[in-house]
Parts: sequence; structure tokens; C-alpha cells
Amino acid sequence: MYGYMRLTASDDDNDETETIKRELAAYASREGFTLERLFIERLRANDESAFFTLIDALKNTEVKHVIVPSLWHFARLPGLQAAMCDHIEREIGARLWIVQSAPQNRSTAS
Repeated sequence: MYGYMRLTASDDDNDETETIKRELAAYASREGFTLERLFIERLRANDESAFFTLIDALKNTEVKHVIVPSLWHFARLPGLQAAMCDHIEREIGARLWIVQSAPQNRSTAS
């Protein structure tokens, strides 16, 4: 399973980042997965997009599960959140797991 999270300039706290990583890894483990890699969107100029790097990794590996702390980590606007979720689920065929949401996953794709 891959993970994805977004950090803003005010989130550049290593303790908080490590806490989120541990929570994602623990959630993945409870669901029977291992968190293979965490893609972190830093929203700084000149940084490569972690979302596009995640998409490339999903296309080029056997990993087909993605975990995020919440949909806010994709975007703040609901329409953009939905578009990013749809891209992962429908176009890539991966399953999205959302930790702070009910139900805990959105899709039945494998």
C-alpha cells in the first residue's frame, strides 16, 4: 500500500509528519497491508508533484491501494478532491483508503 499526504508551509513540523506516518502505517497494518512508501506533497516552488509521482508508481508497480489521512490531503475543494479520487480509482484502478472518513474506503476496486 502507498500513502499520500499534503503538507503546507505551516505543517513543516517533523513531529507532526512522523505522527501521521505512524498512524497511516498502523491503519494499513490493521487492514492487512504494509505501508510501502509515503508520497508527501510539500507545496513548495520547484518541488516535483508527489501526486503525479504516486500516479506513476501506481501505473508501474503491482501496488493498487492508496491510503490518505483525509480527503483534505488531496485538496481543499470538494470538486478537486472528487476528481483526484476518481483518477486513482477509475483511471488507475486502485483502491483508496481514507482514514478520517466513513466508510473507511470509497471503492470496491482491487
